[in-house]
Amino acid sequence: MAGATRVRPGRGLLPLDWGALGPLRVRAAAVADGVYAGAHRSTRRGAGIEFGGQRPYVAGDDLRFLDRRSLMRHDRLMVREFETDTERAVWLALDGSASMGFRGPNAPGAKLAYAAVLAAGLCRVAISGQDPIGLAWLGKAEGRAELAGPPGFGQAMFERVLDALERSTASGALADDLASLERQLEVLGRRARRGSVVVLFSDFLDVPDEVVRRIAVLGAERVLVAVQVLDPVEAELGFTGRIRLRDIEGTTVVTTDADKVRAEYLARLEAHTRRWREAIEAVGGRLLRTRTSEDPVSALRAVVQAAAEARR
Repeated sequence: MAGATRVRPGRGLLPLDWGALGPLRVRAAAVADGVYAGAHRSTRRGAGIEFGGQRPYVAGDDLRFLDRRSLMRHDRLMVREFETDTERAVWLALDGSASMGFRGPNAPGAKLAYAAVLAAGLCRVAISGQDPIGLAWLGKAEGRAELAGPPGFGQAMFERVLDALERSTASGALADDLASLERQLEVLGRRARRGSVVVLFSDFLDVPDEVVRRIAVLGAERVLVAVQVLDPVEAELGFTGRIRLRDIEGTTVVTTDADKVRAEYLARLEAHTRRWREAIEAVGGRLLRTRTSEDPVSALRAVVQAAAEARR
């Protein structure tokens, strides 16, 4: 019964329940400030720490990096270059399907709201490190802002990403249109160039198994971190006694005894997550599981660490 809840079913547009997770800008700043992003290498040239060679001086170059010895020996203006630990594009991919709009009775906010906080915090961390950011959605775009064009830098891009996240909604079911879902992943694969970091936020409960391979392909030439976001109710089947459950993304209704089926439910959930983990780790990626009740700072720190481990 993964993804089933006591709330009414429906695949329509669901306004996002932010709960205690808003306002996003405040939460993003607090989460980012609590995270040490670590370092990563690229071949971008600038004021870094490892010597990367020389090139002829061009008007406008920083005079601090003029090679004085070359000037004295060869009467030529040369500029020293260095390799820096910056500029690895970070792509945030969020599952916007209806199941991500679920918020249990003890959760601080909906799953998509929690994922948005992590994504916004990661965006702030990346941009502070001068890395470009891109945003992509999985599922129908109804009620959600799409960001076209290449990944962007700086505060302007941060504001664009936060604006898109704040206006996000949960709707539809990923299984409704597999062809469309595969096209979205294909487009993401083209836009996220080789060496990029792709962080995918989803509950992975209603993502069809046949899409596992397509998502895993993203990790072939990129750093892939999949973050499974679950509500505490889903993670534990946090009900007691006889209950009636309705599928958010379908029409299935089940009446059962939560105490009697809990062990089997948890075993099936673990097996489902294990299949995803094995597929993603097979291409060098990482899969993390987090709950919406978990401290976002700890969760995002784990994401950053997982990206560093996957890169190695």
